[in-house]
Amino acid sequence: MSITASLKSEAAQLALSRFGLGARPGDLKAATVDPRGYVMRQLAKSKLALLSDPALPSTDVIFRHQRYQEEMIRRAREANAQATANAPPSAPNMMAGSAPTAMMANPAGKPTDKPKKEMQYQDAMFDAEVTARFARWATTDTPLLERLVAFWMNHFTVSAGKNGFVTAATGAFEREAIRPNILGKFETMVLAVEQHPVMLIYLDNQASTGPNSRAGNNGARGLNENLAREALELHTLGVDGGYTQADVTAFARILTGWIYTDPSNDDVYGGRFTFAPNRHEPGDVSVLGKTYPEGGMEQGEAALRDFARHPATARHIATKLARAFVSDRPPATLVSRLETAFLNSKGDLAVVTRALVEAPESWALPPDKLRSPDEFLAASLRALDIPTDCEPLLNALNVLGTPMWRASGPNGYPIDSSAWLAPENITTRLDVALQFAHRGRTTLEPDVLAASLFAARLSLETKVAMSRAESREQALALLLMAPEFQRR
Repeated sequence: MSITASLKSEAAQLALSRFGLGARPGDLKAATVDPRGYVMRQLAKSKLALLSDPALPSTDVIFRHQRYQEEMIRRAREANAQATANAPPSAPNMMAGSAPTAMMANPAGKPTDKPKKEMQYQDAMFDAEVTARFARWATTDTPLLERLVAFWMNHFTVSAGKNGFVTAATGAFEREAIRPNILGKFETMVLAVEQHPVMLIYLDNQASTGPNSRAGNNGARGLNENLAREALELHTLGVDGGYTQADVTAFARILTGWIYTDPSNDDVYGGRFTFAPNRHEPGDVSVLGKTYPEGGMEQGEAALRDFARHPATARHIATKLARAFVSDRPPATLVSRLETAFLNSKGDLAVVTRALVEAPESWALPPDKLRSPDEFLAASLRALDIPTDCEPLLNALNVLGTPMWRASGPNGYPIDSSAWLAPENITTRLDVALQFAHRGRTTLEPDVLAASLFAARLSLETKVAMSRAESREQALALLLMAPEFQRR
């Protein structure tokens, strides 16, 4: 192989791993023709980041169905308790030991009274959402867009374990607030995120009431600072962004009244974002040295737009993107390029992403970054043609330490390789690789598959290890655990 062909092959590997989800058989050959162009062309297809499916309804529909189910459970419990209370002392309690039956709703249709003991609505909705993600990871021709979705979903973390509503609608949050905005203005994404019912629940803004608002004067619960704090610390300026605790409290006052309509109170608009004037703290408020005049929802929107355009935000986002895509310790020149692109474009994420892909540092650094568990899963799906059944893949993410959409805190899952390098993590990864090798449907022999995925980058050590495998499945598992596969 000529030097030029070798360099193109190496660049194609980065195109597929650093900026993608891993190669499928045949992808390397396609990317080798023009590695950078292979990635850049995906940025012209932003609509392919959307995920539309009749079985995946909007958040408001999901919330109304979830409320319906909870009401049916409540009624079943009351009926059970009443039957128990009315039963004669000598008569056997026919309902003793029986759990309340949840009334299952069709995720995309109208609630039904047909009992479904196996799975409640929120769990069925969650499984439908993640199954759609797994299928997309396995088949997409625009893997950079999916990487961006995953990055921003982790940046604006919500945890599906918060309650039944968030369990059911975390996927809708991604579909509505993240996917349409990955190549749009950052401030547009920030507003979509902070006003989404799932985020309002996750960070408890639904429970925040201005102390001097009408509701506050009538004894309603007081201020909750969670959304304000994370919007500043994680979503925009960053932990070193120059804000103070006084700024957090002030911004929390601005965000009072940002709630969603309770489905119990409104069958038509229930589950949608709304502004509640009776809960909004009155008066002018100063944050980060700027005064925002008394107003309604516009007061909070103006503040968020300013935060989204702030120089500290540009630095925070530039650093995080460089760390997530290129290196745990990215060159200062790369971070500076992205920061400048963010500031000059006023937070245009398409411009920032193009700067990331075009940066010479993005192609010069060796593939030293370890794939995160979800990236390892996605790359395995694509390499081995693994079925995208929900349960085994969710189990794999659980044992690998990144349960789907269930990070333990609003800072999301780690993006540095060190989080996944402990010996026990590598041992678990090998166990999962063996399971993946067993379930894969590829008909290619392991050596042929390895050559199609890595070409000249396939090391002699990996070839020898695979040749000494005791079975075809073991050889495939060794391929998944090879440095060429694990590193990007």
